[in-house]
Amino acid sequence: MFTDTLKSDAARVSAHLDLVIAGIDDLPVTRAMRYAVAGGKGLRGFLVMESARLHDIAETHALWPAGAIEAVHAYSLVHDDLPCMDDDDLRRGQPTVHVRWDEATAVLAGDALQTLGFEMVTDQRCHPDAEVRAELALSLARAAGARGMVLGQALDIAAESADAPLGLQEITRLQAGKTGALIQWSAEAGARLARADTAPLRHYAQALGLAFQIADDILDVEGDAQKAGKRLQKDAAAGKATFVSLLGLEAARLRAQELVTEACDALSPYGPRARTLREAARFVISRDN
Repeated sequence: MFTDTLKSDAARVSAHLDLVIAGIDDLPVTRAMRYAVAGGKGLRGFLVMESARLHDIAETHALWPAGAIEAVHAYSLVHDDLPCMDDDDLRRGQPTVHVRWDEATAVLAGDALQTLGFEMVTDQRCHPDAEVRAELALSLARAAGARGMVLGQALDIAAESADAPLGLQEITRLQAGKTGALIQWSAEAGARLARADTAPLRHYAQALGLAFQIADDILDVEGDAQKAGKRLQKDAAAGKATFVSLLGLEAARLRAQELVTEACDALSPYGPRARTLREAARFVISRDN
């Protein structure tokens, strides 16, 4: 059930986002934007859509924050792949944006995708209430910026030149920003649209985001690069600490399973209506890309 829902939501969110970008002038930068948002799993957009369904929010409203978070996530990948950051040449099985075009186009496409995300959550079609739209924009800024994803990226870069590898607590903090912040915003979006309590979905997403990153670290060690659509074993080559290097493979798997249990338990206030979100939590540690 979950995988079908994920694919269906990903297709709808992708089509909506593509339509929004297509409404901008046809330039190399907009073509690069459309290229950058194509081909992902769509997990963050799914979390927005499913949390909206959980709160009886119409799909016509939910598509706007779902498209927004996919745009912001794509921006982060475009910039993360740049030579001044991770210097990657492959993303989602395709050449990275700066390889396909050039560095300047990649920087601008990333900038445009980031700002497009805020344009989408503040569009009146996202929600008729300006206060709700403002809250979505403020919370997205915090999740994407120096309190969230950018903080995680900065800690990751600093770790590359640190005198000693990071410890488990430091890695957990880093990944809570780099990976977890946007996942948390996505899961909370439906509750924000409904003006409902975000706490259960926040606890769910915090466990889910950490499990997702542990699964990524495991895939980086034993995954298939062709299935992953990106270069693997980069962290080991760079001597960076990961959950696998700190815990070992088996203990990392066990910790991911424990986090999935925590995530599922956090959804107890929703009862059987949260079944698909529970399936999503199990999926993140069983995926091969």
